Amino acid sequence: MLDRITGMQVFSRSAHMGSISAAARQMGLSPGMATKHLDALEQRLGVRLLHRSTRKLSLTEPGQQYLELCTRLLPELEEVEATIASQRVEATGLLRLNAPLSFGVHYIAPLIPTFSERHPGVTVDLGLNDRVVDLMDEGWDLTIRVGRLKDSRLVSRKLAESAMIICAAPGYWSKHGRPESWADLQNHNCLGFVFSNIARPDEWFFGRDRQKRIAIKGTMRANNGDALVAVAVAGLGVLYEPEFIVADAIRRGELEAVRLDAPTADLGGIHIVYSPDRSPPAKVRVMIDFLVAAFNPRPPWMVASL
Repeated sequence: MLDRITGMQVFSRSAHMGSISAAARQMGLSPGMATKHLDALEQRLGVRLLHRSTRKLSLTEPGQQYLELCTRLLPELEEVEATIASQRVEATGLLRLNAPLSFGVHYIAPLIPTFSERHPGVTVDLGLNDRVVDLMDEGWDLTIRVGRLKDSRLVSRKLAESAMIICAAPGYWSKHGRPESWADLQNHNCLGFVFSNIARPDEWFFGRDRQKRIAIKGTMRANNGDALVAVAVAGLGVLYEPEFIVADAIRRGELEAVRLDAPTADLGGIHIVYSPDRSPPAKVRVMIDFLVAAFNPRPPWMVASL
């Protein structure tokens, strides 16, 4: 099927120049191809737009009406196309970036001012929630995912690693004792994270391949890591969370980490995920490169590592 816009351009230029061949040369088309575009346009509209003869072209009455329409529309379409094309090269426009709530608040939002200074033409729409968003259906340009990736339709780059940490307030350890074995956690008040695949409200996993599992119980669960940190700092129970969530509280001495007789489960890394576009817009490319550089070679939370 011939391109409708090209047909409009052939018609408009032919009408203004009085020659299909001249219009074809200006557009880089052969006269035969230009004529095919014009024929297809007239067939689609069901009317003749031009009276054609070997000597000259003249507009029909419908052709005069259609030329007025093309004169209004084509400059606008060409401007839109130029704008879209420029965004492939120049970082401009609205960038929709989604991130988990705690990670976004502590580690993404503080970076946005620097990004904006470097790329003032980009407006960042930062969406924060702890559910796994559908990148394509919900219209996000980029999303940050914590853990092992499952959606093979998407492309990803790793931002950083983050260990899982067992910790509680010093006062809690003093009152209830420190566990030495992962099995000892059955005797503690364990605070579960609803969205976690490793530290569920009723079961925690240990071992690099998550091969060790233990049933746990606790008097609180939540769908946000920062909420669990707040109650753990107050002495309510034991946390099993990614290091990036608990690092600040450990650094301040509000939480103390413990090492058990089994390694914590492998979280699976922190990734930035995007659609498999062979030529993503510049705004997407510069944000990916910016975030990868920001978290390498050493992410900011690693000061709390055991």
